[in-house]
Amino acid sequence: PSVPPGRIGVAAVTAGPGMAESPCCLLGGPGRSPGHPSAPSVPGPCVNRCCRLRACATSSPTLRRAIATATGGTPGPVFVELPIDVLYPFHVVQKELGAPNPPGAAGEARPVQLCSELLSRAQRPLVLVGSQALLPPTPAEELRSALLSLGVPCYLGGAARGLLPPECPLLLRHGRREALRQADLVLLAGTVCDFRLSYGRLFGRGAAVVAVNRDRAQLLRNADVFWKPRLAVQGDPASFVLDLARALQGFAAPKEWLERLRESDSDRDRQIRAKALVPPPCHLNPLLLLQALEQLLPPQSLLVADGGDFVGTAAYVLRPRRPLAWLDPGPFGTLGVGGGFALGAKLCRPEAEVWVLYGDGSLGFSLMEFDTFVRHKVPVIALVGNDAGWTQISREQLPLLGSAVGCRLSYSDYHAVAAALGGRGDTGDVGDIEDRVLAVLRAAQAECHQGHPVLVNALLGPSDFREGSVSV
Repeated sequence: PSVPPGRIGVAAVTAGPGMAESPCCLLGGPGRSPGHPSAPSVPGPCVNRCCRLRACATSSPTLRRAIATATGGTPGPVFVELPIDVLYPFHVVQKELGAPNPPGAAGEARPVQLCSELLSRAQRPLVLVGSQALLPPTPAEELRSALLSLGVPCYLGGAARGLLPPECPLLLRHGRREALRQADLVLLAGTVCDFRLSYGRLFGRGAAVVAVNRDRAQLLRNADVFWKPRLAVQGDPASFVLDLARALQGFAAPKEWLERLRESDSDRDRQIRAKALVPPPCHLNPLLLLQALEQLLPPQSLLVADGGDFVGTAAYVLRPRRPLAWLDPGPFGTLGVGGGFALGAKLCRPEAEVWVLYGDGSLGFSLMEFDTFVRHKVPVIALVGNDAGWTQISREQLPLLGSAVGCRLSYSDYHAVAAALGGRGDTGDVGDIEDRVLAVLRAAQAECHQGHPVLVNALLGPSDFREGSVSV
């Protein structure tokens, strides 16, 4: 049955902004009430009304007014802030609301010693480095040196991509699931056991898991449900790794273990190269396109990832050339960051060759930033993987529901929009001939080096490369 207009609705929206001009009541809140009496200001410009609950006794009238505002006049969202120290008796939440101790610059001696003992006995150790390890105070170069000194095979995720050089023998990029099942010790340095690690279900039976994270909630995410840490340390992951490397000078993982992982990694690379040579029924093979880009990326390149399926494919192929040279939407996958990230990256690192990897769906959120790039003379290169669909969604929706409703897009002329805004635009529909693909990308680099923002609209054919890879 249809819902009468004006009724409060429940919306399942993508992460990030998804609430404009919809009659919905949003409930949220900080850890404690702010010290000033004014209404919360951050969501204010986005909503019809913004208010804060100051006592539980007023919750009912506050929510009634919020709902009336959402549905009356011009419908729109309202935001009701519910501070936790209002919802609970103060003695219950006092400990949580107290000023937390900041994560120390160095790990405590006892956890480092325990971890070094575990690691020295391990036959199949692994290190997983997450974005948090790249936060200050430890410089990325020092963390890189510590990881090289440890001599333990590493997987890098999020902002940690590029921390180790592409040719580093310790760097692994494929087969993480199987490697985790085989490992007898896993060090999670800022990596969280969320959907990216199947909530902790990937660890082998009996494996010793050492988790280091600044935030206690992330440190123990899904612990005692799917996994149990042998050692959980709340602190700075990078500082912990540095202390661990100092405690284990001269240590290296068993050679046989590293060789086994390297062979598996190389096998997967060979499979990807073979799959890149399979022509799709129309347009470009995305793997061939990305392998061409991988050949051309200079040492000072910086990659901004803003998309779903195309970016997921790129993560298998492209290798950031240096630390902090990969920017993506993070675990929530908030689309639309591409234009802003590219603008900030190029202004902060003017010497860098900035590439934005767009899906055709995500491009719609920031395509107009080409006007900004042109007006402010910010030369970046946008590579759009245009497969005429929300492919990340349809990969799961189609097998589950038998319908691609809401997932179809068109092979639109996005390059013409960039050109109309004063940039340079080109279509990447050049067939699956590697030399021609390379020529288009080199031409984009040349235009960028002359000071022009460029958009390459690469028309992609269907690919089953990431079939079944959607994680929720």
